[in-house]
Amino acid sequence: MGLASHLLHVSRERSGRLPRKEKGRRSATCPRRPPHSNRGLIPKLCGVAGETRAILRLRHGFRRLGLPRAAASAPPLRSPPARSTDHRPTATTRMRGRRSSRALQGGGRRRAPRGPREAERPEADVVVIGSGIGGLCCAGLLARYNQDVLVLESHDRPGGAAHSFDIKGFNFDSGPSLFSGFQSRGPQANPLAQVLDALGESVPCASYDSWMVYVPEGQFLSRIGPTDFLKDLDEFVGADAVQEWKKLLDAVIPISAAAMALPPLSIRGDLGVLSTSAGRYAPSLLKSILQMGPQGALGATKLLRPFSEIVDSLGLKNPFVRNWIDLLCFLLAGVKSDGALSAEMVYMFAEWYKPGCSLEYPLEGSGAIIDALVRGIKKFGGRLALRSHVEKILIENGRAVGVKLQSGQIVRARKAVVSNASMWDTLDLLPPDAVPRSYQDKVKATPQCESFMHLHLGFDVENAREDLGIHHIVVNDWNKGVDADQNVVLISVPTVLGNGLAPPGKHVLHAYTPGTEPFSLWEGLDRKSAEYRRLKEERSEVMWKAVELALGPRFSREKCDVKLVGSPLTHKRFLRRNRGTYGPAIKAGEATFPGQATPIPQLFCCGDSTFPGIGVPAVAASGAIVANTLVSVSQHSELLDAVGI
Repeated sequence: MGLASHLLHVSRERSGRLPRKEKGRRSATCPRRPPHSNRGLIPKLCGVAGETRAILRLRHGFRRLGLPRAAASAPPLRSPPARSTDHRPTATTRMRGRRSSRALQGGGRRRAPRGPREAERPEADVVVIGSGIGGLCCAGLLARYNQDVLVLESHDRPGGAAHSFDIKGFNFDSGPSLFSGFQSRGPQANPLAQVLDALGESVPCASYDSWMVYVPEGQFLSRIGPTDFLKDLDEFVGADAVQEWKKLLDAVIPISAAAMALPPLSIRGDLGVLSTSAGRYAPSLLKSILQMGPQGALGATKLLRPFSEIVDSLGLKNPFVRNWIDLLCFLLAGVKSDGALSAEMVYMFAEWYKPGCSLEYPLEGSGAIIDALVRGIKKFGGRLALRSHVEKILIENGRAVGVKLQSGQIVRARKAVVSNASMWDTLDLLPPDAVPRSYQDKVKATPQCESFMHLHLGFDVENAREDLGIHHIVVNDWNKGVDADQNVVLISVPTVLGNGLAPPGKHVLHAYTPGTEPFSLWEGLDRKSAEYRRLKEERSEVMWKAVELALGPRFSREKCDVKLVGSPLTHKRFLRRNRGTYGPAIKAGEATFPGQATPIPQLFCCGDSTFPGIGVPAVAASGAIVANTLVSVSQHSELLDAVGI
């Protein structure tokens, strides 16, 4: 869609428009709180075939937005306090020991839901349903914008799929383990890092530059950077693969410069994007366009198409190169190269195969990211209510006006309700008669990625090889396809970078099948039944074998201090995910991820069911888009100035 036609479409769309302030209601500008003491979305303009096009891009996603009108004037930007230097988790955001038994792997007795103190004031400017990374980023920025925001989380800890849990002193990640870079500037600019910057928070990380790969051709240490991977290919595959990989990099790297020209934090879901993004960063955009050259401009025409079209146009035929590209696409987007958006993969190549790039992992695990976001929310007066399960979104006069909790409590939203739940779970929260039939049919027809098998282990360091690395990828059979069940296993051992996640002399390990476990095999099973236990043992064997391969002959299953197996039912139960799904399986060229606006005024969505898609940076950007949309352009610009972007 050309920029002019896209903006014309925006000007006609009124479903997401914010209501005017009603008489008698408390003004959003009235201060409610004392002042506080602070990888596959970046729009870019490129000249292609005489037409100026707007390309909206994020490091792990790239879809067309559904855009409401610009927000009316908003309260002044809250002054940022000094950046926090204490990165230790607080008792309220990281529960350790036996209290953490309700995490993803579970165990122990479930507590009855109760409304915490944060929900005792049953109203807010914006109510956010769910505390995944998207919801927390949205809430954090809204609090920074001086909005009264309340996050309602069903679980007893925040984080959604990124929450952590503790068993016997071993602290485990429940979801993402490959975060790439945490820089807010430069060649690896990350939307999540930019949100943390806005909140005056940071996450201490360890850097590394490689992961182990076990494929049918053999095993090797895959390194990032422009030359190291070429050496790996030459040694383990052959000169033909090297030449094809160089050809691919030569084609996509020039395009990536323009893709990185704009910061993700500048995006908003209305016409104000012309000011906060296009107008503000026009010089850097033009410079990037000029640097692309003819080849880059030609490639830019395919950025909204499947990545396989770029690969095919280059005549790449080496089986390993094609399989490797499919694997990277699947791990980042949940689909192979024939469904992954080209822009997403172009950004990934720039992130991993340019000089000076590195990978990073939070020293205190994924829970440290959640802790930092929660600190930022509370620092600016936002609220988080745990064990607050939303039962229904309230619709009055066709608008979203609040939610009803499972406890029966009503929480009113003066300005908007934002759902961080999946599109299917959000639909279940809405009264059927309030949702257009076409919207219901579209959601129900959206294909889903499959679910996960998880294996969490705690064991002695002597039970593994001495040169153990943090990440391992195991592919059993290329012919089955990287999206086949029981074929690909990912393994993360974060304690090789530091010992803060386990008792002294111990390792934690998280192995999982990446969104390939069929939910249909588990549907209807009783979790207490012998059949369920048998199926868990059977379906987890592929992960055990992958772990034995990665850890070496010293590893013994019997010597593990902690052994936990999670199934799609575990995923569904603790993450409140429809069918335990990884997210929408939307293929580029066939459909696009929906925007953040919905057919119901004052109801917005963020997370992996919305633009720009699946992945940590993508969901962070989606939350930021909603927050930016709900405030004025001037306030959004003030934030960009304050953060120095």
